[in-house]
Amino acid sequence: MTTSTRTWAEPYKIKMVEPLKMTTEDERRAAIAEAGYNTFLLKSEDVYIDLLTDSGCGAMSDRQWAGMMLGDEAYAGSANFYRMRDTIESYYSYKYTVPTHQGRGAENILSQILISDGDYVPGNMYFTTTRLHQELAGASFVDVIIDEAHDPASTHPFKGNVDLAKLDALVAEVGAEKIPYICIATCVNMAGGQPISMSNLRALRAWCDRTDTLLVHDMTRVAENAYFIQQREEGYADKTVREIVHELCALTDAATMSSKKDALVNIGGFLAMNDPDIYEKACNLVVVYEGLHTYGGMAGRDMEALAIGITESVQDDHISARVGQVEYLGNRLMEMGVPIVQPIGGHAIYLDAKAILPHIPQDQFPAQALAAALYIDAGVRVMERGVVSAGRDKDTGENFMPKLELVRLTLPRRVYTQAHMDVVAESVQRVMQGAADIRGLKFTYEPDCLRFFRAHFAPVDG
Repeated sequence: MTTSTRTWAEPYKIKMVEPLKMTTEDERRAAIAEAGYNTFLLKSEDVYIDLLTDSGCGAMSDRQWAGMMLGDEAYAGSANFYRMRDTIESYYSYKYTVPTHQGRGAENILSQILISDGDYVPGNMYFTTTRLHQELAGASFVDVIIDEAHDPASTHPFKGNVDLAKLDALVAEVGAEKIPYICIATCVNMAGGQPISMSNLRALRAWCDRTDTLLVHDMTRVAENAYFIQQREEGYADKTVREIVHELCALTDAATMSSKKDALVNIGGFLAMNDPDIYEKACNLVVVYEGLHTYGGMAGRDMEALAIGITESVQDDHISARVGQVEYLGNRLMEMGVPIVQPIGGHAIYLDAKAILPHIPQDQFPAQALAAALYIDAGVRVMERGVVSAGRDKDTGENFMPKLELVRLTLPRRVYTQAHMDVVAESVQRVMQGAADIRGLKFTYEPDCLRFFRAHFAPVDG
């Protein structure tokens, strides 16, 4: 008896299309030069396939668009807030919710509530805005992710896991009283979209209970992490993604959420928690920075779309297709011999810029140069995740030199087809074949913080 592999297809049909502008190579060369070789500064209309981010640029469903018409735009006590709040408790377990305009609004409020000057916040690899809010509040970030996460070739199935020995070492060095909370991300972005296992999270929960430390969850991509647990961790193959998401969240004390990713909306986020005292402080601060505690920078229609998006995000068919498209692109690239971070992550493919451009030293920003080259080749917009994103040491002023120098190809949810992925793969292959001709870059303008968003570059001489 022979078996065959069935062709995979998206679990939805297309109801509306948005035309894309086609450009010439000369037009793209001019556009990237005008943007200072920073893909963030390109005009959207000049981009063919936009893989810059998956944040807020997914396609909403017909149910979400219908929900937008149910927006209760009352300044106080919107009915959509209560639907969103109840959905968050039902699906994610958290008792209290404070809406924010997006995830970094929640990070700001949480950091101001919990951090004192001189504190240390450990986490499973930094994220740019999260670390900045922690630093602005007076803390220092400490990376406690397992060592395998810094090796792009490692095939460890849960590279988002925390190394508890690193936590013990931090306590021995600074004292438990200087650690206000641990920040744990599900599907760690900067590591390549890599998940944390349920067993590791349980061990971390026990560690926090022993040391009386809060466990805060960056849950931006929690559904993708739950899918990997379902596929890779013993004892979870027969559980639904929804069940795993709830179990995972219930192991943590509070959460920040950028709903523009997993929850399938174009704007919005929230801070969720179980502690009524933290909730009261958050309600006070959200009025200062975002809006009233029942809208927090979101319109009623957006809260309704978010509540519906949460229910859709944990459906097994949806999440398997979402991760499946990422895997399709990753497998095509590996077949072509392109070095990428392994295992393939949940929301993006990460090209190993050090391996592709070994002739460019890291202080000449090889990942930034590779991102610009991909745009020139086919109008594909991607982003740097290396030394530019890592920033500078606030004490010495020297660039952080992360082991991972990556280019992120981020797939928006429910936006592109497999044919678009084929175009992207073929473009990466062409660029890699001409890699020797790519030059490094230097700063011509460097912002003080989060420099990757607005920095300008120029090719180095030679």
